[in-house]
Amino acid sequence: MGEAQPVSLSHRVPDLGALELLLAIARLGSLGRAARARGISQPAASSRLRAMERQLGVALVERSPRGSRLTDAGVLVTDWARRVVEAAEALDAGAQALRGRRDSRLRVAASMTIAEYLLPGWLISLRAELPGTAVSLLAGNSSAVAERLARGEADLGFVEGLQVPAGLDGAVIGHDRLVVVAAPSHRWARRRTELTAAELAATPLILRERGSGTRQVLDAALAEHGGLAEPLLELASTTAVKAAVVSEAAPSVLSELAVGEELSARRLVEIPVRGLRLGRDLRAVWPSGQRPVGPARHLLGLTRAMS
Repeated sequence: MGEAQPVSLSHRVPDLGALELLLAIARLGSLGRAARARGISQPAASSRLRAMERQLGVALVERSPRGSRLTDAGVLVTDWARRVVEAAEALDAGAQALRGRRDSRLRVAASMTIAEYLLPGWLISLRAELPGTAVSLLAGNSSAVAERLARGEADLGFVEGLQVPAGLDGAVIGHDRLVVVAAPSHRWARRRTELTAAELAATPLILRERGSGTRQVLDAALAEHGGLAEPLLELASTTAVKAAVVSEAAPSVLSELAVGEELSARRLVEIPVRGLRLGRDLRAVWPSGQRPVGPARHLLGLTRAMS
């Protein structure tokens, strides 16, 4: 004959609810008051107490018109129960602390255009709703954002481009348009006819570096028009590109988000281009198979609501 399998501890030991009821009886001296303190009816409390006594095989409480009194066995079990409940409270506090560490910080990686022109507004809204969340921002081009997410250095990323980078999942949160811009004194600003895509492709421009979402979209759009000419300058920030264009070095192609103020003030002018589409999606991205949680999920919700 095989050996009898031991009954599991969960079948031999009362659950936390029953132990908390016993502690309440010991503290309040009445089954009825203990039931009210635990938020259950007196019959339910009485039934739970009897079930606990049957499970343990000992009488725990003597009931009388004057109240409820622990038996000698009940006093011992109550002392042991208190240690179990305290251990459970420690477990709960530890789990809350772990959640708190996760929920109190948010690591965001964002491409330069989004980091400079959209993310500040999103983070202000996040701070209003989750004031205890500390946010760190890692800004770079879209390729760098994808690399940081892949290495686990960020909880949520934001990129501009034609598609979701490899190894990531994403959601479209908005749209953007690239525009050709030049200084007001540039010859293109005085043209009476629209620029052609071929002319744009053949002109040395001031551009963002390879790997940026802006460069990816422009490369793809001009591929059928001979491809981009060798850039006059390649710069790592939109601010640097704008400064170079304003100084009349050469035209550029930048996000409409980034040049709105300069266009309004006429420090830059938009150059129309015939037959060229330069729209792009703005995306939130995260590692494949890992949906955003905690503050990252909250921020993702905010970006969708504000788009």
